[in-house]
Amino acid sequence: MAKINLLPWRDERRKELLNEFLVMLGLVALFAALTVGVIHFYHTQLIDRQNTRIDYIDRRIKEVDKKIVEIKELEKQKERLLSRMRAIESLQRDRPVIVHLFDEIVRSVPEGMTITRLTQIGTEITIEGEAQSNARVSSFMRKIEKSDWINKAKLKVIKEKKVKVEISKQPPISEEKIVKEFTLTFNQILQSKDDENEDEES
Repeated sequence: MAKINLLPWRDERRKELLNEFLVMLGLVALFAALTVGVIHFYHTQLIDRQNTRIDYIDRRIKEVDKKIVEIKELEKQKERLLSRMRAIESLQRDRPVIVHLFDEIVRSVPEGMTITRLTQIGTEITIEGEAQSNARVSSFMRKIEKSDWINKAKLKVIKEKKVKVEISKQPPISEEKIVKEFTLTFNQILQSKDDENEDEES
């Protein structure tokens, strides 16, 4: 039998298989790199697109926040205007009542009595003043109770006070007098328009 040496052929075959393996490995590595690159590019595009959307939403939110601030400012201005309108309407509506109130106070104040301060909170009126005697204050309170526009007179404070009264100017002569300094409260009676019309007709 003839003897055939297969060693060179096996070495060459092994080299060919190794080369094929290295080529395939290279191709797989290249494909993997391309795949990773494509996926990375796709994700980058998604992130950029999402960041663009987020930036757009942030800008819109800032614009909406500015509009909300403007709306709140407009609402404050509206409330201030409505408050002024209500105050004006209230003054116009209560103008006859105020006239009646001051007219009634003036008519009820007796001689020898002076009002130095008048304040009103709601329907409660507080008067501070001076009178020549306790009887003047009592007379004023009785007139209040008989009035159709004010009532419930309550004396809070009454005390003596010394004041200088000028008797003559030439030569200047003055003397001390004792007056009654007082504080009292009473209520304003709010009448309907029908009652006001009846009072005016009477």
